[in-house]
Amino acid sequence: MLKKAGTRANKLSALFVRSVSKPGKYHDGSGIGLYLRVDPSGAKFWVQRIMVNGKRRELGLGSPPVTTLANVREAALENKRMVRAGTDPLKAKREARAVPTFEQAAYKVYELNKPTWSNAKHAAQFISTLRTYAFPKIGQLKISDVATGDVMAVLTPFWTIKPETARRVRQRIGTVMKWAVAQGFCDYDPAQSVKEALPKQSKVQKHRKALHYSEVAGCIAAIKSSNAGNTTKLALEFLILTAARSGEIRNACWDEINLEVSPAWPCPVWSVPAARMKAKRAHTVPLPNRAIAILIHAKGLSDGSEFVFPGTSQGKTLSDMTLSKLVKQLGFDADVHGFRTSFKTWAQERTDFANEVSEMALAHTIQNKAEAAYARSDLIEKRKQMMDQWARYLAG
Repeated sequence: MLKKAGTRANKLSALFVRSVSKPGKYHDGSGIGLYLRVDPSGAKFWVQRIMVNGKRRELGLGSPPVTTLANVREAALENKRMVRAGTDPLKAKREARAVPTFEQAAYKVYELNKPTWSNAKHAAQFISTLRTYAFPKIGQLKISDVATGDVMAVLTPFWTIKPETARRVRQRIGTVMKWAVAQGFCDYDPAQSVKEALPKQSKVQKHRKALHYSEVAGCIAAIKSSNAGNTTKLALEFLILTAARSGEIRNACWDEINLEVSPAWPCPVWSVPAARMKAKRAHTVPLPNRAIAILIHAKGLSDGSEFVFPGTSQGKTLSDMTLSKLVKQLGFDADVHGFRTSFKTWAQERTDFANEVSEMALAHTIQNKAEAAYARSDLIEKRKQMMDQWARYLAG
């Protein structure tokens, strides 16, 4: 049986709430079903009795003094309004607790997609960029509450300063928000809506620094005479000779190398599997004599692992930084990837090979779909001639 608090209009007072100690239920008398329950232990709890869809419900609304009398009356009144509007307050609260924060949703999306991302670096960058740029501002917001203005607040400080990073952060926020839309937590993707509101970024593309092809032979000579490790020097020269990407070289395995000549293969080749190629298509590289000599030398330095150019730790590959650092230390203002540009420019300016031959040597994808449909040959004979000519040019 509910007890009266003995105050005016049978309403509880802050003083009464603080001082009452006798176990029982004390009605507030405010017409919203609110009462204070005092347990035999002396613990106090706010409870609201309310009818929802013809059924009596009791809702816990916290405890004094953490939840004050004024605050609990406001919460109870809001519950009453929700019932009149046809909403179950208890169900609404459960659903609100189930809605993840943006940070929780981001980690969920990360774990869901990680197995499908073939590039481990991309997977790591997905969550690290959100952790750096998004979580400090919107990480603790309920995913349902993230609005266009919130995404603007994340991106605006570095949108024009770090345009590429900013675009990737916007895309990654969008990936999380699209998942939230699919889960029914929100109705739209604010990262998409924000695109038109942000200032235009510079369209100037930053190309990888590259040496003029006439300087590459000098760079190779400097590499050979440097104090770097033999494996590092061999890997870098092999990269230049084959015009391959750093990751393709550093992860090259002995079972990909075939130095035998046969009717199927008119020259020694290095066959890079599709999984390691940017375009996800297997790529065969015809090997000039100098590249073969490098492989023979590398075999003598082998640590017994599968890698042609292993790192300093057993079973580990060389790091990309190892190659880049050597080029910079030798005084050459170039990126490792830039040697592909040097090769391409040399092919355009110093040879008569068709453009498609050098493009295939670089494992570039043919953009023209009609042209690509008829491009069935791998041009191995012509590419062999080109790579031999490139090696002779580098030898001076």
